[in-house]
Amino acid sequence: MATARTAGRGKAGWRATPMGEYASEFLGTFVLIMFGVGSVAMAVAALNQSGRGTKIFEASGDWLLIAWGWGIGVVLAVYVAGGISGAHINPAITLSFALKRGFPWNKVPGYWAAQILGAFVAAALVYAVYKGAIDSYERANKIDRGQLNSVPTYSIFATFPAGYLHNWVGPFVDQVVGTALLAGIVFAVTDELNQPVRANLAPFIVGLIVVAIGISFGANAGYAINPARDLGPRLLALIAGWGSVAFPGDYGNVDTYFWIPIVGPLLGGAIGAYVYDFFIRDSLVAMGRTPAPVEMHGETVELEDRAGAVADERSQVQGRTVRETGPTESRGRTVRDTGQIEPGSGGT
Repeated sequence: MATARTAGRGKAGWRATPMGEYASEFLGTFVLIMFGVGSVAMAVAALNQSGRGTKIFEASGDWLLIAWGWGIGVVLAVYVAGGISGAHINPAITLSFALKRGFPWNKVPGYWAAQILGAFVAAALVYAVYKGAIDSYERANKIDRGQLNSVPTYSIFATFPAGYLHNWVGPFVDQVVGTALLAGIVFAVTDELNQPVRANLAPFIVGLIVVAIGISFGANAGYAINPARDLGPRLLALIAGWGSVAFPGDYGNVDTYFWIPIVGPLLGGAIGAYVYDFFIRDSLVAMGRTPAPVEMHGETVELEDRAGAVADERSQVQGRTVRETGPTESRGRTVRDTGQIEPGSGGT
């Protein structure tokens, strides 16, 4: 086993460099956008044009479909990318981890680029899948793509402000608040000094955060809360013919809108990180709280001296029970007898 894994690591090449992490962020964000934008395409065009409904956004059920589509997309994306890059899948989260959790600043541009590119490619694929439904909806409703009346189909891909908002302040505050909630609660559920989520369930909790934000704070500005989620699909919409509706984002009540779901989430993510640490993390540190044992992503641990490590038939190794008679798990890692530590498959 050790020889095979060592050989595998020798052949890793770019995968063992930051490029491997960037590729992970690309695919994670791709998965997020596929399910998120796909759910909006279903609600806006596909369901009503396929004969499975008549109107869009007529009932709160449509909004719930979208909220859960994005939330489940987050869950799946974190499971896909968490073991390699941490599955930030959001430039605002990357920034908050750089500010308050020691994430290397030299990786931030690469993460951001990978996230935006993953979002763009996924939006392009969703457009290809649902082009027939979108075209049909536009013909049926006499929509001129690129004009203001094309906002409903444009909204499949990126966000826009509600009609009752008449300047940039409302949607900007909305994005700051929504992303602060996201980042702060992500910090809470991953804080080893607090009550971190166990049993690899953190992706579900993070997904529920996004569902809750969509249900509670979604109407004002479409709850982008993620610069890559908005900018990548927005650029696709520009290329696909939505013109100034997509970029710079002119909607009559608020124009040149594109920067709001970029700057607002970046600022909100930073605020959420600082607020959580000020009120919770710093207090935990001051109280002398030590991290509780957590799972270690499926790594293999083999004990060199079983006689010394196991006093009777059971002993505690990093908070988990080790039996003499065969492998078991220690903080999510397999315990064997030969004294080697070999990395296994990743996890979140």
